Amino acid sequence: MQRVVITGGTGVIGSHLSNQLAMAGWHVVHLTRGENRGGKYQSFRWDPSNGYCDQDAIREGDAIIHLAGSNIGEGRWTKARRREIISSRTVTGELLHRITVGSGIIPSVFITASGINYYGSEISESIFTESDPPSGDFLGETCRLWEAAADRFAGAGVRTVKLRTAVVLASSGSALNRITAPTRAGLVVRLGPGNQYFPWIHIDDLCSVYHMSLEDSAMSGPYNAVAPQHVTHDMLMREVARQKGLPLFLPHVPAWLLRAFLGDMSQLLTTGSRVSAERLSAAGFQFRYPDISSALRAC
Repeated sequence: MQRVVITGGTGVIGSHLSNQLAMAGWHVVHLTRGENRGGKYQSFRWDPSNGYCDQDAIREGDAIIHLAGSNIGEGRWTKARRREIISSRTVTGELLHRITVGSGIIPSVFITASGINYYGSEISESIFTESDPPSGDFLGETCRLWEAAADRFAGAGVRTVKLRTAVVLASSGSALNRITAPTRAGLVVRLGPGNQYFPWIHIDDLCSVYHMSLEDSAMSGPYNAVAPQHVTHDMLMREVARQKGLPLFLPHVPAWLLRAFLGDMSQLLTTGSRVSAERLSAAGFQFRYPDISSALRAC
């Protein structure tokens, strides 16, 4: 039974992925910042801010999935918060490299999360592919540095996969729950101009992408982890309203008002472009939820 070491394994994606991999026969191990005695999976302590990781955590030939990173959707992007968002992705990746390759321990594969924000926060008619350069805005630079930490593994000859992930749809704990929260009061609220694209992926498909990345030795480099159907925010909310049997009558919440409340973080809600899933499909991945209607029903 091959070991896979997961950072961020107790989060929404990490928990779902851990269960899927365990059912597939993998020995799942978590790196955690706090005590996790009696948890479902074997865990080892690490403290990236102080450069510490239990030396028994990773063994020669282990697979590593790096999910850890501060939630970009929590709290205003103050200077301190921006530093935290970046360091939570880069310092952790550098520590993983130091305790493995830097110590003579070679993983079988290193898979890191990244984001479609690599291509920037804008409304554009472009359809971004993995060959496009990173944006120079805050989120683009964050993703570039995030991936640069993973590239150190590739430089050492380790097969490295970078999954640029869209908004994840899940039944609980995901961004979808925040966007659709007003529906509990019978209201469908549309945000920003409405024509901003909403790249997305169902959590089952995302975890299957990670699973495939572990086992398919031909996969390497960046992949857009995004569903093939392009939808705008208005298309998303119309489908939410249809499935919940609610009227769609409220005016859009203007971008300037969201910015007044959320600051620069509001761009997560009011901007968005199309992102191509072609490279992932060409690798042989088959989506269980290729369209927004089936994905929302599953959630």
